[in-house]
Amino acid sequence: MKDNKKVLIFTYYWPPSGGSGVQRWTFFAKYLKALGWEPIVITVDEKQAAYPVLDSGLLKEIRNIEVVRTDTKEPLRIYSRILTGSSKKGIPQGSVPKRGWFSKTAAFIRGNFFIPDARKGWNPYALAVAKKYIQQEGIQKIITTGPPHSTHLLGLQLKTQFGIQWWADFRDPWTDIFYNKDLYRSSWAQKKDARMEWKVLHNANGIFTTVGGSLVRKLQAKASDQKFHVLPNGFDEALLSSVPKTKNDIFHVVYTGLLTDNQDYLSPMELLNGLADQHPIVLSLAGNISAEIIDKIKKAAPKIQIDYKGYLSHVEAIALIKSGDLLLNFIFRGADQDMISGKLLEYLASEVPVLSVGDPNSEAGRLLDQASFAQMIDAQNTTAQKSFIKKAIQQKGKAINILPDIQKWTRENITVLLNDVLGGK
Repeated sequence: MKDNKKVLIFTYYWPPSGGSGVQRWTFFAKYLKALGWEPIVITVDEKQAAYPVLDSGLLKEIRNIEVVRTDTKEPLRIYSRILTGSSKKGIPQGSVPKRGWFSKTAAFIRGNFFIPDARKGWNPYALAVAKKYIQQEGIQKIITTGPPHSTHLLGLQLKTQFGIQWWADFRDPWTDIFYNKDLYRSSWAQKKDARMEWKVLHNANGIFTTVGGSLVRKLQAKASDQKFHVLPNGFDEALLSSVPKTKNDIFHVVYTGLLTDNQDYLSPMELLNGLADQHPIVLSLAGNISAEIIDKIKKAAPKIQIDYKGYLSHVEAIALIKSGDLLLNFIFRGADQDMISGKLLEYLASEVPVLSVGDPNSEAGRLLDQASFAQMIDAQNTTAQKSFIKKAIQQKGKAINILPDIQKWTRENITVLLNDVLGGK
C-alpha cells in the first residue's frame, strides 16, 4: 500500500559528519517528523566516508529518524591522502590549492576525472537500497541534496524507473560554483558536467534552493519552465534558546566556521589590532582553519589575544557565539550573491552585533541591513569597518542586534514551507 507521508532523503553528509551542510537536512528531517512525515534517510556509512569534520552532538537531533547507511567506493580518499596526508580530510573546502605543480595537477584531476564529483562511487549502493524501499513500501516522494551534486543523479534514475516525485535541493550552485574556475577543466569536462546538470534541472518535479536572487536566476536560465522553491538555511530556535548568554570583561570578538584565503579576513584583524592599545581585545576562532591562516592572523594582529579553539560541536559553537561582543563573517569571493548561510542566521538570532565582509548589495547584505546592529561592508572599505568596530566597542555590554521577523527564519517554520511543497496537510 502506498504511503504518501513517507519520503526518502538522499544525503552524503549526515551526522556524525559536522558542518553547516549537514545541519540543513538534519533539522528538516527532525521537523518533518514532527509534522507527521516519516523521513527515511539514505546516507553513507560514516566508517567509509571522507568527512572533513565530525560532530557527534548532532546525533541526538536524529534519534527518531530512520537512517540507512550504505557502503561506498571513495576515490576521493586516495586523492585526499595524496593532497593532505589523510584519507579522512577529503577535498579542501571553499578554495582550491594551486601552489606548485603538485597542487595544480591535483586540481586538474579533481576537475576532469571526478565528474560531477568523486562522491559518485556511493550511488550504486544507495540506488540498490532505495529500490528496495520504493518497491516494498510504495514510497512516492524522494529528495536529493547536493553538494555532492552526484547525489541528484540518484533522483534522476529513480524517477525514470519508477515515475515517483523527486525534488532536488541545491545548497550551492553546480556548474556555476565559484571554485570551478580553478580546476583547469577541459571543454569536454565542462560540457559533460553541464549535461548532467541540465538533465537534473529538467526532470525533477521541483528545485529547492537556499536563497532566491542570483542563484535562482542562474538556474532558471537553464530551466525556465522548472518550479523553484526557496527554502532558506535557518536557525534552530530551541537550541539557541537552550544555550545561555555569557559575558566577558574584555571585548570579545568571535568567528566560527570555515576560513580560507578566498575570504577577505585580514583587514578587520589589522583594524582590531590598531584599536587594541585603547581597548584590550580577545579574538576567539573556531572551525576548520589551517595553521597557516592562524599564523597570518597573529602576524596581522599581534596586540590582541588570539584563542583558536579548533573545530567545535554545534552546541559549543552556539555557546561561543553567544559569548561574543562582536561576531565576524567573511563571504567567499565569487559567492557573494549565492548564499545566506545558516551560521549567519544563527549570528543574527544570537542578538550580538555582526560585521560581515562582502558585497553590501548581495542578498546577505540586504538581510543584514534590516538588523539594528549588523552590516555587510566591502573588503576595501576599511573606514566603515573601523567605524562599526569602534561602535561595538563603545556599546559593549549594552548592544543588542535585532532582526525584525526573525521567527520566519527558524528551521521549524521553514520546514512548514517544505511540508507545503511536499503536499502535507
